[in-house]
Amino acid sequence: MPRQGLILRAEDVYLIPFSLLWGGFVIFWEVSVLSTDAPFFFKLWGVPFVLVGLYIMVGRFFADARQRGKTYYGVTNERVIIVSGLLSRKVKSLNLRTLIDISLDEKSDGSGTITFGATNPMSWWSGGMSFPRWGPQPTPSFELIREARKVYEIIRSVQRQPA
Repeated sequence: MPRQGLILRAEDVYLIPFSLLWGGFVIFWEVSVLSTDAPFFFKLWGVPFVLVGLYIMVGRFFADARQRGKTYYGVTNERVIIVSGLLSRKVKSLNLRTLIDISLDEKSDGSGTITFGATNPMSWWSGGMSFPRWGPQPTPSFELIREARKVYEIIRSVQRQPA
């Protein structure tokens, strides 16, 4: 399983200030509209923007934690398996013999991420934004796992075995 609980990601350096600007503005705008005699439509118009603001300011951290809490990883002698999904169960199964590009991103504490396939250059901007997933779907990976190098070596040893 990936690391559990609330976490900050590298993308949060940009997303937190943006979310505070967005959320602060829309909440200010909506409170201003509600305190005037503006038409009902204008009062209602800001509600979706406030909800998006609250999600990107706070909700995305809880959605991400919940998503990781429902994610499981497996390695067999033929496949890597990723089971995930908030509202419905998704199973991703990749044949180890056909995987060409496997990369390891390891941290100093031994945890890390193993990525299966080439990463999409545009996927960086949706990092940490679970439910709804905006942008391109991420490259399959074992994200934020303990003993990442050990798992990586297991996968590579299975790939080296004759078919």
